[in-house]
Amino acid sequence: MEPQEEVGAAGGGGAGLLELELPRRGAGEAGAVAAELEARRSGETRRLVLSRRLSGPLPAGLARWFPALEVLDVSGTGLAALGAELLELPRLRTLLAKNNRLGGPGALPKGLGQAPLARSLRVLNLSGNRFAELPAALLGLRGLQSLSLGGNRLHSIPPEIQALSSLEFLYLGGNFITSIPPELANLPSLSYLVLSDNKIQSIPPQLAQLHSLRSLSLHNNLLTYLPREILNLVHLEELSLRGNPLVVRFVRDLTYNPPSLLELAGRTMKTRNIPYASSDLPGNLVRYLSLASNCPNPKCGGVYFDSCVRQIKFVDFCGKYRLPLMHYLCSPECSSPCSSASQSSTSQSESDSEDEAIVAAHRMQKVLLG
Repeated sequence: MEPQEEVGAAGGGGAGLLELELPRRGAGEAGAVAAELEARRSGETRRLVLSRRLSGPLPAGLARWFPALEVLDVSGTGLAALGAELLELPRLRTLLAKNNRLGGPGALPKGLGQAPLARSLRVLNLSGNRFAELPAALLGLRGLQSLSLGGNRLHSIPPEIQALSSLEFLYLGGNFITSIPPELANLPSLSYLVLSDNKIQSIPPQLAQLHSLRSLSLHNNLLTYLPREILNLVHLEELSLRGNPLVVRFVRDLTYNPPSLLELAGRTMKTRNIPYASSDLPGNLVRYLSLASNCPNPKCGGVYFDSCVRQIKFVDFCGKYRLPLMHYLCSPECSSPCSSASQSSTSQSESDSEDEAIVAAHRMQKVLLG
């Protein structure tokens, strides 16, 4: 899934659109390309498509010949560097540079984040190149709304990606990414997130803070469960999970480190609602008490801090699919069928699943597992 590329005000083929077939690779090609561009210069052209091969970066003079340029497509031209001329295009809104050789040192011009382009550019597509890491220069493009880096060689997503606060579409499929930074949740406008065909093993629960998210593509990764918080993505319409080793049976992980004396005291204060003021306790204990998490078992009503039991629980979606969601319980008794308190836990768990299924059916219109 790639976004519809912006065509600016070109109107799809009238005045303002220039598609140039470049000469084939050969001696003097760079000069021939520049000469032909200069010969077809226009102050009204807003969309320029260059095809065939380029032997060097963007020709010097491009900004003078096409000062109104808003959309530039240099996909499949063999570019290894975009060049400094890119910085001279202050009105550029869309840059398509797919399927090239970009990725080495100097692939992007220095000063990209400080150029006028950093404020005007809205769509950037660098898919099908050779980037091994997300270029730091891109983090200065604060007006960027759509970023595509699919089919590169990325192994990670830098936490600094949160600087792209206007981002609505992020495509990072077909890389070698192994984890998702929690900072990705700090993109308030993100609506479409594509992380398919990577090596991701888990999803940080912080992604539930992406309240604008409508589509989440995670197919063909290494996921075995999803965080329970994913149910909080109230606007999510499409969740793609096919091709993941999602667990196929109900699994409980009861590996449990007993709570410390500090945690036991904190649990007691919270569950018994013992009043306290900031003047009653040291500052570090007040902060510690503020970190209490509620146990999701409605029969329990307890809290936990650092010591909890992880439990994978299946929830039906749309009456068809069962997704494994991660729960964090305050103690093994909350999930163990051996205790008297838990004899009703099984039926309660089934009831919880039904309740969550009802909620999920409204929130997840499309779950793709097969």
